[in-house]
Amino acid sequence: MGLFNWTEKSASTLNNGGVIAPDERLPWPQTGVMGIQHLIAMFGATVLAPILMGFDPNVAILMSGIGTLIFFIVTGGKVPSYLGSSFAFIGVVIAASGYAGPGPNANLGVALGGIIACGLVYTLIGVIVQAVGTGWIERFMPPVVTGAVVAVIGLNLAGIPIKNMAPTGFDAWMQGITFVCVALVAVFTRGMLQRLLILMGLIIASLIYAVLTNGLGMGKPLDLSGIANAAWLGMPNFSKPVFEMNAMLLIAPVAIILVAENLGHIKAVTAMTGRNLDQYMGRAFIGDGVATMVAGSAGGTGVTTYAENIGVMAATKIYSTAIFFVAGLMAVLLGFSPKFGALIQAIPLAVMGGVSIVVFGLIAIAGAKIWVDNKVDFSDNKNLLVAAITLILGTGDYTLKFGGFALGGIGTATFGAIILYALLNRGGTARARGEG
Repeated sequence: MGLFNWTEKSASTLNNGGVIAPDERLPWPQTGVMGIQHLIAMFGATVLAPILMGFDPNVAILMSGIGTLIFFIVTGGKVPSYLGSSFAFIGVVIAASGYAGPGPNANLGVALGGIIACGLVYTLIGVIVQAVGTGWIERFMPPVVTGAVVAVIGLNLAGIPIKNMAPTGFDAWMQGITFVCVALVAVFTRGMLQRLLILMGLIIASLIYAVLTNGLGMGKPLDLSGIANAAWLGMPNFSKPVFEMNAMLLIAPVAIILVAENLGHIKAVTAMTGRNLDQYMGRAFIGDGVATMVAGSAGGTGVTTYAENIGVMAATKIYSTAIFFVAGLMAVLLGFSPKFGALIQAIPLAVMGGVSIVVFGLIAIAGAKIWVDNKVDFSDNKNLLVAAITLILGTGDYTLKFGGFALGGIGTATFGAIILYALLNRGGTARARGEG
């Protein structure tokens, strides 16, 4: 099967309780609309991460699209994933560059050099996995670990919409209205409307916001002037990397977190689709690693397979890689369009926050689904404690400092889960042999 040889399925497949598999697709118009939904699902986090690090958001959008296309090609179009800005880089990039915000990062080049080094390490891990298989990784990252890491990503991000995207009481209420809109669309509509639950919920909530603010004066009015004033086409602000050893040593270990994220995401997609994607694990790591290096070379953030989009797949039951090919192309085009950036910026912060609550929650549930599908035994204290401690480390954003280096919640949870499982599993194995 070639890269672009998908079997076309009609929407009736979904209406009859079926799914759209990775090697299948809906008719192109519907595939295009689904691609837009995936763009919206990734947009908030993919734009927020570079802003927190002082990167150019338009470059991040462009590189997320290019990275997704690279991933698609390297995996042979077999793994449905979108590559967006990774939050795992935020702490180490701020530490390496000394960024205090807000505005552009004056030492952006130093951070980019470290991101490229991380991408190289990640790619080499992928090459090893491709050569010898995933067994050695799965020994360190069994389902109890990967499920916890995936769940932690959603839980760790939960504070972003709740704490940072609802500055007023009205905004908090609008967040609630937004996620209720998404839930109502998900439960009470059928067909393509139901599959577009994120997009439709966002549109409905934005219209309600406009009525309440522009019409009734209850909050900050919806401002569309930026869309009219923005140019259709424009070049992003590309930046060059600077290679400094300290920054490279600080940022490169993030590759381990990316491996855990990617492994967990692929396991989640495997569980949802019923198709074993383990044979593509090495390619997935290589594709993500190369995409991270390419992003770093142009001024973009490091990228990772996006759990936000996996959450959308879980809700829609559409796993077609054609959607991500289309979404990647759209992101590349939109990266050169200030008008698109203005359109997204016009979406009320509270509405985007309400959508983020839904998407981040779906990520957390995807982690729990890994446990359920792999029948993780929580009557075993080893599994119970690994999962329990990991969830709290990540949700509470437990941070460890090593001199000038700080390992934040997702990092401590990831490394903590791997190390704790290895420690407890070693003890369990010793007792089973009668050594303890």
